[in-house]
Amino acid sequence: MSNVVSPATVRTQFDRTLKPVENNQERFIIDRRGDPKAVIMSIQDFIKTIAPEPAVLKAIRDDAKAKGNDKLTMREISAEIGAYRSEQRQKAVKKSARFSQGLL
Repeated sequence: MSNVVSPATVRTQFDRTLKPVENNQERFIIDRRGDPKAVIMSIQDFIKTIAPEPAVLKAIRDDAKAKGNDKLTMREISAEIGAYRSEQRQKAVKKSARFSQGLL
């Protein structure tokens, strides 16, 4: 549902405008002298209608939730990235050593 409001109403009653946006997914059209200028909508509503996530991102998100990885802290994520990079470096060193010995 969209409500038409003036810039002055939004300016003076921003909190009263924002609550229905957050709680009820309502939209407000800011109208100046009969000419619509802007829309206030929740971020969830925006993502769903204007910028939906690609199917591949949804699949990644669903997979992360299924594995419990969506609850990782930034410190845990950094540790995982560091461990992966260390593992890749070790593999590269071993491959380089085998190459220099003529085994590859």
